Amino acid sequence: MNKGERYIKETRKRILKNIRRVVVKIGSGVLTSPDRSRLDDSIIEDIACQVSNLYKSGYEIILVSSGAIAAGIKELKIEDIPNGIPFKQAAAAVGQSHLIGKYERHFKKEGLKVAQILLTHDDLKIKGRCLNAKNTILTILSFKVIPIINENDTVAVDEIKFGDNDTLSAMVADLVEADLLVILSDVKGLYDADPKLNPSAKLIPLVKNITPEIETMAGDSKSATGVGGMTTKIRAAKKVSLAGIPAVIVDGKTSGVIDSVINGEDIGTLFLPAAEKW
Repeated sequence: MNKGERYIKETRKRILKNIRRVVVKIGSGVLTSPDRSRLDDSIIEDIACQVSNLYKSGYEIILVSSGAIAAGIKELKIEDIPNGIPFKQAAAAVGQSHLIGKYERHFKKEGLKVAQILLTHDDLKIKGRCLNAKNTILTILSFKVIPIINENDTVAVDEIKFGDNDTLSAMVADLVEADLLVILSDVKGLYDADPKLNPSAKLIPLVKNITPEIETMAGDSKSATGVGGMTTKIRAAKKVSLAGIPAVIVDGKTSGVIDSVINGEDIGTLFLPAAEKW
């Protein structure tokens, strides 16, 4: 192990040593099958198992989960991904119950209950509603229940949409004063080039400061059923960093990945918190 690798390893251990409250964002690309046609039950089961084990070890876990639109598309037997807002809202309305139902079933096997929370932009921008949202989430945690948050796609429109659950997860992490934001993606982390186009692209294990150069590396890719790409993940990491919260982007399809992050293993990209909160 060279000096640089030792520094990264020691930094991870130090940053992740005393965390307790963790927000975990789960993207559509993680939750769906390779062809994006259905929710992958095995992934949801693995996430429920990991979160349950962490909960039983004393951690507080808040999930921010995408996947409602993908679930709705399957239930409505739609062949093509709907383009219009009303069609996506209809798919989300149908799919949300199926998404939360799968979480509920798998967490029940672990002896835990879940709570569904649907939020819009105004819920986290207007002071009174923001405080209500925070109190609700913290009260749910006090009952030893796992909060599962999603954007309220059935009523949100372009002007008030978060645009992606990466942004939502960052806002929630800031709201509840989380110790860590974990973004589960369908890529291993931030690369110095697009790994799909450049096989020589290298994973960046540690980011001290999110500079314009780092933001440029993110590119602009996104999935068919998702909204954000790496760009929105970097923005989310930047937002929580300025609030003094570290963030990690990892491959969410890797079994046991949340446990690996918490244990300080060298996976994904860790974004360090800013020295001072804004």
